[in-house]
Amino acid sequence: MRRALAWGVVAAAAVMSGSAFAQDWPTRPLTMIVPFAAGGGVDTTARSITPRLAETLGQQIVVENVGGSGGMIGGARVAKAAPDGYTFMMGSAGTHAINQSLYKKPLYNSATDFTAAGIAAHSFFILIARKDFPANTLPEFVAYAKANGAKMQYASAGAGSSTHVACLILNAAIGASITHIPYRGTAMAIQDLMAGRIDYICEPISTALAQVRGGNVKAVVNLGPARTPVLPDLATAAEQGLPDATMTSWTGFFFPKGTPAPIVKRFSQALHDALETPAVRTRLQGLGLAPAAPQERTPEFAAKFIPAEIEKWGKPIRAAGLSAD
Repeated sequence: MRRALAWGVVAAAAVMSGSAFAQDWPTRPLTMIVPFAAGGGVDTTARSITPRLAETLGQQIVVENVGGSGGMIGGARVAKAAPDGYTFMMGSAGTHAINQSLYKKPLYNSATDFTAAGIAAHSFFILIARKDFPANTLPEFVAYAKANGAKMQYASAGAGSSTHVACLILNAAIGASITHIPYRGTAMAIQDLMAGRIDYICEPISTALAQVRGGNVKAVVNLGPARTPVLPDLATAAEQGLPDATMTSWTGFFFPKGTPAPIVKRFSQALHDALETPAVRTRLQGLGLAPAAPQERTPEFAAKFIPAEIEKWGKPIRAAGLSAD
C-alpha cells in the first residue's frame, strides 16, 4: 500500500513537473532534423513551415539535414535524443512507414520510438523522365520499358527512400525490371535526369514542379489519386489504365519517445497555427501539397495514423517481394 502510494506521488510529481516545464518551453533554440539532403521534398516542406513555427514558439529553429539509409540515420538520431522538446524531426511516409517493411533490420520502431506531434502535409508522386524520352504517356512508357528495360536506369533520393519505393511499386505494377541508381538526395538525381544520364524518377510533385514547368524534364503520369491544380493537364495513372500505381505520401513532426505531453501539445498547436497562416498555405499549395486537415494535426490522430500507414505500405512491399539491407 505504501509502495503504491509512493509511486502515485512520484507519478503525480512527474506530471506536474512536465506541465510546469512546458509552460516555460522553449527557452532556447530548437533543432529540427530533416533526414534527407537539402532540396528534396521533405526539406522543402519543412522549410516552408518552419519560419512560422519559430515565430509562434518564440525561438529559433535550426534545421539540420542528416541524410542516409532512406532517412533512418536522421530518424535514429532523433529517436535517441533527450526527450526534452529541443530535438525533433520532420518525418515522412518513407521514414515512418515504408522503412519498417522494406528494411530487414530498421534502425528504429517508428510506432514506438517516437512521440508524434501531428501530420503537416500530404503529397503525391509524378513520373518524370528525361526530356528526350520516347514516351509521352503511361501506356507508351510501359511499352518502352518492357522492350528496353535492360538498358534503362531510374534514380531515387537514396536506397529505401519514398522515391525509391514509389518506382519499385510502379515497376512491379507494369512488370518491368529496371536498374536503380541511388543518389544522395533529390537535387543530384534531378540534375542527372536533366542531363539525360538517367531515364526517369518517381518524384514528389513539390520538387519536380519547377523543372516540369521549365521544360527541363518530361512529366509522363500523375501517380496521385486525382489531377492536381498545379499540373491540371497531367493525367493520373488510373486514368491511363494503371490504378495499382497510385501512390501518396505525407510529412509530419516527431519528437523522441517520452517527450512531455504538454510540450508536444503546445507544438501541435503551433503547427495548427502555422498551417492556418495564409502565406504558409499558399506556399504549400503552390508546391502541389495539401496542408493537413485540422484534425490530422494532433498527437492523437498521428498516434493512430502511423501504425495504419506502416500496414498500408507494407502490403505492396511484401506483395512485390521488395527488401533492402
